[in-house]
Amino acid sequence: MIVVGSDHGGLELKEAVKRLLAERGETFEDCGTDNGNSVDYPDFGIKVARRVSNGEAGKGILLCGTGIGMSIVANKFPRVRAALATDAFMARMAKEHNNANILVLGGRVLEEAVAREMVIAWLDGVYEGGRHQGRLDKIAALERELMK
Repeated sequence: MIVVGSDHGGLELKEAVKRLLAERGETFEDCGTDNGNSVDYPDFGIKVARRVSNGEAGKGILLCGTGIGMSIVANKFPRVRAALATDAFMARMAKEHNNANILVLGGRVLEEAVAREMVIAWLDGVYEGGRHQGRLDKIAALERELMK
């Protein structure tokens, strides 16, 4: 299950991402927003990141104007590795090297065609493990330390 969320700045691109997910037969749930009215990005970032963090969803996609705000809020959650990407290479590396479980996109800085390529690269990417796992283990250890 993929959970998807955006603020008003990412709404239009989120709709394009949802169309792509449907075309691919992916199971997904839209966590809002559902109109262009101004909203606070943390409200929607929290909804998505919480579900990924607690294991209700395996993956998430977040969108706001630049992606920066959503990245900040999502990475506050344990077990979340949210990656803000700007092209398909970054999206693929986010999965292959960092096992990113949330992809973050900027609705005001990406064209739809580029965003589609990015989502496909991230979804089709396979975590390589190996030398990368030790790095993720260090991050997980830091999360545990900070949660004490």
